[in-house]
Amino acid sequence: MDQPNEIIHQPLRLKILAALKPLPAHELLEFVRLRDMLKASEGNLGAHITTLEKAGYIKVEKDFFANRPRTRVAMTRLGRKEFQVYVDYLREILNA
Repeated sequence: MDQPNEIIHQPLRLKILAALKPLPAHELLEFVRLRDMLKASEGNLGAHITTLEKAGYIKVEKDFFANRPRTRVAMTRLGRKEFQVYVDYLREILNA
């Protein structure tokens, strides 16, 4: 890889994927928890989640829990693969 993945390279999107990566495959993380972990505004986080979802790196599930709307996100198989490629790219740069 000559250039970093432009989708992942943006700092907040990188943080989103880094927060989701340790979770078991298909485990969902609630939007509000992710927002609090990353100290991001709802609008900014939502926009970056949309970008990652359109790229196929995360999936978004919306439902109701206790009669309240709930949004949860999980990393996809493609997201895990692309995140690892990005991490390997960074390691290669650091070891050069």
